[in-house]
Amino acid sequence: MSELRFVRMGFGDEAVEYQEAWDEQRRVHAARFADEVPDTVLLLEHPPVYTAGRRTADNERPLDGTPVIDVDRGGKITWHGPGQLVGYPIQKLPRPVDVVAHVRRLEEALIRTCAEFGLETTRVEGRSGVWVLGDPVEQRPALGGLSLDFDPRLHDEEFDPRLNGPEYAPSNAGQRREDRKIAAIGIRVAKGVTMHGFALNVNPDNKWFDRIIPCGIRDAGVASLAGELGRDVTIEEVLPVVERHLREVLENAELKPREIERTPAA
Repeated sequence: MSELRFVRMGFGDEAVEYQEAWDEQRRVHAARFADEVPDTVLLLEHPPVYTAGRRTADNERPLDGTPVIDVDRGGKITWHGPGQLVGYPIQKLPRPVDVVAHVRRLEEALIRTCAEFGLETTRVEGRSGVWVLGDPVEQRPALGGLSLDFDPRLHDEEFDPRLNGPEYAPSNAGQRREDRKIAAIGIRVAKGVTMHGFALNVNPDNKWFDRIIPCGIRDAGVASLAGELGRDVTIEEVLPVVERHLREVLENAELKPREIERTPAA
């Protein structure tokens, strides 16, 4: 793969509005497809915003009518905002495109980033992104005095964690010792070129996630580097580390077209 170009669009007081970043993604995407620019990673912070991927259900959106931007990536609803490092890798991949392999490479770069700060993270089968694993179920504290066998989030189809206070809030998953996502990933591939990307929670106010069902997952929550490490961690600290690991993983990846299994003709 050719050398990656990193573009730092804006952070802190210069955080980039979501629509502006989306427009820039599309511009760079068209330029990359035409081979006018190299593979490019846009890095930035957003002001607070909810975005919903194509699979988002109505019962996962904010109850209070907070605006949501519907986007053309995969996945479901999430939040972006201050304290979260967002990256949009715009890369040309060989066809047929292996979308899963692209997601795994982004996860690997973020897992290595967290490890460098002293936090062990991992993947969870069937769930994209980067996770901090909770305790085994039998060792977790009970919810509301009930046995975990009767966790209403799993067994009551009408249960809505958005209405049931802090003991079910995604931002409190660490206190409940549950699995919690520290980095979300949602992508789109058009004309063999990737868009959208990852959001790494560095030091955000995770209570923003309590208004929604983050990524449509009801039995887990969200985490941040600062929260898990118990100390202040800044975007400024994390930015060069993320860039280095993205470069190591993406530039050294052996890209291959996805293998298609063909059934022999009878």
